[in-house]
Amino acid sequence: MFTPGVRTGLWVGLATGLYGISFGALAAVAGLDIPQTCALSLLMFTGGSQFAFIGVLAGGGSGLAAWSAASLLGIRNGVYGMQLKALLHPPARLAPVMAQFTIDESMAVSSAQADPAERKRGFWAAGLAVFVFWNLATLVGALAGNVIGDVKAWGLDGAAVAAFCGLLWPLLSGRKPVAIALVAALFTLAAIGFVPPGIPILIAAAVSLIAWQLLDRAGKTGASE
Repeated sequence: MFTPGVRTGLWVGLATGLYGISFGALAAVAGLDIPQTCALSLLMFTGGSQFAFIGVLAGGGSGLAAWSAASLLGIRNGVYGMQLKALLHPPARLAPVMAQFTIDESMAVSSAQADPAERKRGFWAAGLAVFVFWNLATLVGALAGNVIGDVKAWGLDGAAVAAFCGLLWPLLSGRKPVAIALVAALFTLAAIGFVPPGIPILIAAAVSLIAWQLLDRAGKTGASE
């Protein structure tokens, strides 16, 4: 029953799910009530997008800007879906269900398994475990955020940004990602104060895509010379 893929998925689910406490508490900073916070974890269910959503709201951005920022970060889940479809060959009737559990962790655990059967077990174990633990932890964090009162008085109003940076930091493992991050950061800082809250992150996303294309094209040109 507890095969390698299942064990890995459960441990990853527990470790990741506990981070949901931070999301629940930070959602209170953004002004969300407990039902709204829990609904985000149940329905959106992708950590990076959720932190981006509440980060924009906490900064005074509109719901549209928050949704746009979250959607941009959620594009990667669509890419995962295409990769997992080729990897797991799921039946059509399960595809909509699997889409809900297609996240970074389920993708990582599944793709790390050599045996095809273990890939499926790893996907479901990680996806379901993260879903259960993340949503339970979100509820705990939301309740805690309401108990302590004004979370801004505790300095948590900037914690959403810190948490998002924590998610981003492990991805900066090469010269190209670091260069793109620096360029996007400069454009974001330049935009703050001139555009409504929430728009700078959209500008950063657009700049990142353009910078990636330019650097990729320069790399290919250099390699062909």
